Amino acid sequence: MQLGIFAKTFDGTSPTVVLPQVKAAGFETAQYNMACSGLSAMPEDIPASVIASVKTAAQSSGVVLTALSATYNMIHPDLTERKNGHRRLAVIAKAAQGMGIPLVTLCTGTRDATDQWKHHPDNTSVAAWTDLIQSMQTVIAIADTFNVDLGIEPERANVINSAAKARKLLDEVKSPRLKIIFDPANLFETETVAEQRRIISKALDLLAVDITMAHAKDRSANGEFVTAGTGVLDYRHFFSELNQSSFNGPIITHGLTAAEAPQVHAFLQQELAQLAS
Repeated sequence: MQLGIFAKTFDGTSPTVVLPQVKAAGFETAQYNMACSGLSAMPEDIPASVIASVKTAAQSSGVVLTALSATYNMIHPDLTERKNGHRRLAVIAKAAQGMGIPLVTLCTGTRDATDQWKHHPDNTSVAAWTDLIQSMQTVIAIADTFNVDLGIEPERANVINSAAKARKLLDEVKSPRLKIIFDPANLFETETVAEQRRIISKALDLLAVDITMAHAKDRSANGEFVTAGTGVLDYRHFFSELNQSSFNGPIITHGLTAAEAPQVHAFLQQELAQLAS
């Protein structure tokens, strides 16, 4: 398993500034965001010169770019907004291909019209599921065009709010392009340690064969997201279960400050080292 971080954790609007900071904090891989190139996260256009600069900076810094962020609301109640997201995803996917980045990360979305990470009661409706399937058909065609994979993660506020829903989507869509990003902190809030272990183990049983990347953040005792290693998530159990599921991909931390990055790397590295002891 390789340790990585969201590149946008660090200040800078150029990959030549951002990616050396990733390396200096100890990480060998990163999930890139076009904001690190001075663009919006989902731009209307990405010049060829920008694509070349990211690829060159990754090579010179020694940081492997594992994924490129492309989150937008895939079930936005306004069809025009969804179509805008699809169009910009094609821009991102083309850039990922040019940068040699194999995975583009998505947000399955919510019926909330203003915040793609906010729960809405209509997320469980038949209409929301139908719209998600239609969006998935569109984005998989985009992924096929540019030869990239697509990563989704179960997120309690989104339409795919559990491992079971993610499994249902994978089974219905039946595309090798669609992969899982596994973030255990998204699967529970204030459950006991024993219950979180049960939830994580069950989720891995359902999704292990389709996991391409893991995320690493944490939960406080009151359910708030916090920096990895500062909350109640049992990382020893999580990494052990990941290892037993034969996962050997990148673990990307996020939800932390640049100042915290070295200590989070040290924590994650220590927890991984326990697998060999």
